[in-house]
Amino acid sequence: MNELIGIHHVTAITSSAEQNYAFFTEVLGMRLVKKTVNQDDIQTYHLFFADDKGSAGTDMTFFDFPGIPQGRHGTDEIRRTSFRVPTDASLNYWQARFERLNVSHGEITTQFGVKNLPFVDFDNQQYQLVSDEGNQGIEAGTPWQLGPIPLEHAITGLGPVQIITPQFSDFKQLLEIVFQFKEVAQAANAHLFEMGVGGNGARLVIVDQPNEAVGYQGYGTVHHVAFRVKDRASLDEWTERLHGFGLRTSGYVNRHFFESLYTRVSGNILFEIATDGPGFMGDEPYETLGEKLSLPPFLEAKRFEIEQQVRPINTIRSTRTFDKQ
Repeated sequence: MNELIGIHHVTAITSSAEQNYAFFTEVLGMRLVKKTVNQDDIQTYHLFFADDKGSAGTDMTFFDFPGIPQGRHGTDEIRRTSFRVPTDASLNYWQARFERLNVSHGEITTQFGVKNLPFVDFDNQQYQLVSDEGNQGIEAGTPWQLGPIPLEHAITGLGPVQIITPQFSDFKQLLEIVFQFKEVAQAANAHLFEMGVGGNGARLVIVDQPNEAVGYQGYGTVHHVAFRVKDRASLDEWTERLHGFGLRTSGYVNRHFFESLYTRVSGNILFEIATDGPGFMGDEPYETLGEKLSLPPFLEAKRFEIEQQVRPINTIRSTRTFDKQ
């Protein structure tokens, strides 16, 4: 059985695709690698932010569902997404940057031997930066070369994803028996799980929190987390495995940029398993990646209809120069 490789992507919900684009490109210095629409709801933008090349394991994606209310953080939710930065010194750089740009943030702390810096965006979406200093395991990506962040401090991919659960013992069994995660550490009510070769890009932090009110999805919350597999054959093995444990799944879904399988493991927690390829470079040149509205082939015939439904967002960056500071 092919193990899960690591985190593939995290998808969240935003109140504003425009503000989301500005925050991720101009504040966080992540590259918009694809501007497309939700394939199941074509009036909704789906924005993909990743490393310089759109590598699997580096992308944070967003839906902007029209009219959706603000979500509420609580138990039974995917709570916090992490982004990897190269060193402990990088966290000091980011703390100063957040203060200069009025980004709400916490203090630099250490969890499971890794230094981190929590922060939120305009939607109260929960994030943290984690230092890769001394990290072993799955490799990081390549920072956006032309972005606004000095390359020695720039974001290189996704780190541990935090999940809050009211039923830890059941959730632990699910992770270990079905998904083949390994619990490798515990600190108070937080438990660290790893997949594959481990490291920051292959971790979940599960927080046992039975007494908190259940959260609900809306803007400012995470929609789902996806885990990496190599190819379609591996995906098919996982489909068979999940069905063997009695889990309901979406069945095979071709997302064009990758191939997927979904299973809901609790009321608010949706897992996706996704292939590393084909990737984001197939329909746009590297220099202008993410600048046009990209549609998968099955939606191309509806381009005029879609372009009438989604408002224009200017994502042209190839003509801009960012000062690295």
